[in-house]
Amino acid sequence: MARAVFYSFHYKPDNWRASKVRQMGALEGNQLLSDNDWEDVTSGGEQAIKNWIAEQMRGKSCEVVLIGASTAGRKWVKYEIEKAWDDRKGVVGVYIHNLLDSSGRSSSKGANPFGGVARQGRYLSSIVKAYDPPYVTSTFVYEHIRDNVAEWVEEAIQIRAKY
Repeated sequence: MARAVFYSFHYKPDNWRASKVRQMGALEGNQLLSDNDWEDVTSGGEQAIKNWIAEQMRGKSCEVVLIGASTAGRKWVKYEIEKAWDDRKGVVGVYIHNLLDSSGRSSSKGANPFGGVARQGRYLSSIVKAYDPPYVTSTFVYEHIRDNVAEWVEEAIQIRAKY
C-alpha cells in the first residue's frame, strides 16, 4: 500500500510537473487544486489557507516538496515545510526542474527550500534530503522519481524520527 503524503510545490509554474509526479501512483497524495479552487481557499485569508493546509496534511506521514525553479522562498511552501516538521512528519525534497511542463519545456534548477527553514538552531537543509535526479531527459527523470520516491519517503520518515 502506498504511503499517504502531502505534496508541496509552487503552483503556477509547477502544477503540471506536480501532476505528473502525483500520477505516478508510487504514493497517495493530496488532491491538486485548480486555479479557481485555490482562489476560493485564498479568498478566506491566511487563516483559511492554514486551515486548508492542516486538513490536507491530516493523516499524511510525509511531505514531499517538489522543487522547481522558484519553490524556495515561497511563503506557503515554507509554512508547509515548517508545519510538516513541527507535526513530526517526514519531509523530503525532489527536484523537478528537468520534467517537462505542458508546453514541453524544462526550467532552471531552484535553490534548496530547506535552507530557509530553521528548527532548534539548525537549518533543515542539514537534515532533510533533497534528491536531484541525475538525468536531463524528462523521461529518465520521471522514471528515476517513480522508481525511488517511495524509498525516499520511507527514509525521510526514519530521519524525522531521529530529531
